[in-house]
Amino acid sequence: MQFDFTPKSGLLLIFFVHGLVFCFLLLKKGWQYQDKASLWLSLFVFLCAMYIAPFMLGYAGWYSDEPRRNIMFYVPFQQLLLIGPVIYFYTQNLLNKSFKISKKDVLHFLPALAYFVYTLIVFVTDKIILHQYYFYADGQDKDLDPWYQVAGLVSMLVYLYLSLRYYALYKRIAFEVVSFADSILFNWIQRYLLALLLISALRVLFFILNPEWGEFGSKFWYYLCFSILFYYITISGYANSVQSVIAVEAALSDQEAPVQAQEKEIKETTELVNLPEWKDKIVQIMHAERLFENPNLTLTDVAEKLKTNPKQVSQIVNQGFQLNFNDFVNQYRTEAILEKFQQGEHRQKTLLALALECGFNSKSTFNRAFKKSTGLSPQHYLKNQG
Repeated sequence: MQFDFTPKSGLLLIFFVHGLVFCFLLLKKGWQYQDKASLWLSLFVFLCAMYIAPFMLGYAGWYSDEPRRNIMFYVPFQQLLLIGPVIYFYTQNLLNKSFKISKKDVLHFLPALAYFVYTLIVFVTDKIILHQYYFYADGQDKDLDPWYQVAGLVSMLVYLYLSLRYYALYKRIAFEVVSFADSILFNWIQRYLLALLLISALRVLFFILNPEWGEFGSKFWYYLCFSILFYYITISGYANSVQSVIAVEAALSDQEAPVQAQEKEIKETTELVNLPEWKDKIVQIMHAERLFENPNLTLTDVAEKLKTNPKQVSQIVNQGFQLNFNDFVNQYRTEAILEKFQQGEHRQKTLLALALECGFNSKSTFNRAFKKSTGLSPQHYLKNQG
């Protein structure tokens, strides 16, 4: 079919084609590495490519004649009520490899299914029963109806909020159950959620400026901005998809319970019996066995040493030391570094070498923990010590 190349249609076509290519690459990578997060991201990229299709094809003249107009009218390109749930489940799969969709989760897809049924009814009525434009008598694409665009925006914002809340929960749990939380915080997640926030803000802004969503001329800049942001998410997500598999499996393989179960465990903060005695035990074992030197130390590891359960160790650390597990262990690592400074070991070894010996797994984590504990960077601390 004819495609009228114009600056606007051609520019959106570039993003559209690249979206489909990366959709395929993410799909392939998801199957190859058995990474469900990549599969969800592949679906998100496909939905974004389809989202810009009506305007790309509209600028290419597809609304002007049949049969191209029929394709535009009866193919539901913009699955606005599906994008939000896909974002949410992508976030959960990326952060929690044990996550599986339950029967209850299927409810999230009912609005999208209802809209698909609606478009099917429109097609059957117009093309099979009446053989004329009935629903499309006004000549306006149903995907661009204001009510549907508003519903899609609300859906996007709701699921974006749920994704942000889930990530915040993940961060809190990571600091409670492992001593290397900084290395598994997935800064990519923060950037991708920020990009989605920008997309939502742009939609709100352009909708306020021009509520007539079907007016092509005034919406081009929105679709261009959307395409740039979705392209950024696509490229960054593709680059980070394999890294996330390695990080999660290596870092959280011993955390058997899903995030929700871990949250429930952490929230249970009943008063611990014999807290001073338990504090002495954990301090003794941290010093005697130098557990903090293990860069992959977890709450479970300490619990096994104390012959108790992770929940109780978490309570000891939270109630007895007023710290989360990650900061508690890093405090010991920082103290060990300070001892090495006093012994002059920093003159024979690099700061990174000393940090690794004391249990830190990266220079950035060491610098953050050291400054949090002493108020100074390692370099400034040594400079002040003369």
